[in-house]
Amino acid sequence: MALNYPRLDNASGVWNMKEVTDAVKGGYWPVSGSRMCMAGGTYDPAADDTVEFITIATLGNATDFGNLTVKRIGVEGHQASFTRGFVTGGGTPSVTAAIDVFTTMTTGNATDFGDLTKSQNYVGGASNSTRAISWGNVSENIIDYFQMSTAGNATDFGDMTVARSNKACMNSPTRGVAGAGRAPGANVTIDYITFASTGNATDFGDAGAATKGAASGASSSTRGAYGGGYFPATANSEIEYIEFASTGNAIDYGDLSEGKVYGCASSSSIRAIYAGGETPTHRNTIEYWNIPIGGTVVDFGDLGSTWENPGAWSNAHGGLCDGNQGVVDT
Repeated sequence: MALNYPRLDNASGVWNMKEVTDAVKGGYWPVSGSRMCMAGGTYDPAADDTVEFITIATLGNATDFGNLTVKRIGVEGHQASFTRGFVTGGGTPSVTAAIDVFTTMTTGNATDFGDLTKSQNYVGGASNSTRAISWGNVSENIIDYFQMSTAGNATDFGDMTVARSNKACMNSPTRGVAGAGRAPGANVTIDYITFASTGNATDFGDAGAATKGAASGASSSTRGAYGGGYFPATANSEIEYIEFASTGNAIDYGDLSEGKVYGCASSSSIRAIYAGGETPTHRNTIEYWNIPIGGTVVDFGDLGSTWENPGAWSNAHGGLCDGNQGVVDT
């Protein structure tokens, strides 16, 4: 008989000691006080090294976390384990290959982790609990990866189906997904990779007609969702989702408070957060929606200033709900 224990997606009930041990070993033990961190980007009026954070479960304004190793725009987050968060690439304004690392549940400045295989701007990212990948940009279709537990340079993973920047990135425990992007115009392609193996990305489906380039993504362990983007040159508010276990086109299921591009997003396995961006006026707003149901977003709080093109990560995203997913056959 299959017993469903509380897990990252459904952390309620009373756990016995065996269940706790299984959860910790399996990687789905709930993360207390889960954070979303936002870093880099255009923090009016120029590229910045600012890092701010929020506690995902608690509404309120962002708080100062620390600084990147250098000011830059067009960085990528979406690469995080339970303990560490990473920011890769970006422009300083010269393009960099740098990988910065943070300890998510403390505050402080980034330290150097290593380098991507090539300097890249406006890259994408994804991770499960052990391996992080970096998707290329508008002129590069390369995919890199690195092991988050050990400092060092990234290694070649494979290639995207289409080179593009500003992708909406999402993660399950097994798959990384890059949705839409700019190539250089708005592009509807959705690619995926399997974390456990290396190789080229595979076509997943297409983004909807209204949400294409420069959208921002978030994830539960089963569903990826992204909002905003160009259609084809006007900021759009639409939120769409995919189911990781199957391939197919994205489905509309909600809206941001207004049309926005170049924001950042991350999540717990329940709550998706979208922060910053432009309309084209730069925004400091933070808003959220519930990943399982979608709908219109709710106000969360504000960033310290108006912010465009930051990278974001959390220590509770959908790629971290791995192990046996809380289902034990007995």
